[in-house]
Amino acid sequence: MSNQINVEVVYGLPEHQVLLAFKVDQGCSILEAIQQSCIVQHFPEIEPENASVGIFSRAAKLTQELRDGDRVEIYRPLIADPKELRKIRAERAKAEGRASKVTGGRPKTKKADS
Repeated sequence: MSNQINVEVVYGLPEHQVLLAFKVDQGCSILEAIQQSCIVQHFPEIEPENASVGIFSRAAKLTQELRDGDRVEIYRPLIADPKELRKIRAERAKAEGRASKVTGGRPKTKKADS
């Protein structure tokens, strides 16, 4: 039985993405796999020790041990807080009359008599 496993490390920008597939020793952590992948040569802005990562879209710790077939995803920092953006959109909808000023939901429309 081989003591190596297949893994992938991925990172992407809107205009450029890289997926690197390679073998690592069993027991390899996410951080070790990122370092072994040399993905920093493609994206120098990545700081492996401080990276936000996941395996198949599930958040993970850099110390997590990899299993055969895992895909390590390195995430970019958010450029805007999603909660703050939603709040801004809700305020705009209220101001434009597309949402109730009290509940925030859609305003009730009056039915025309037929």
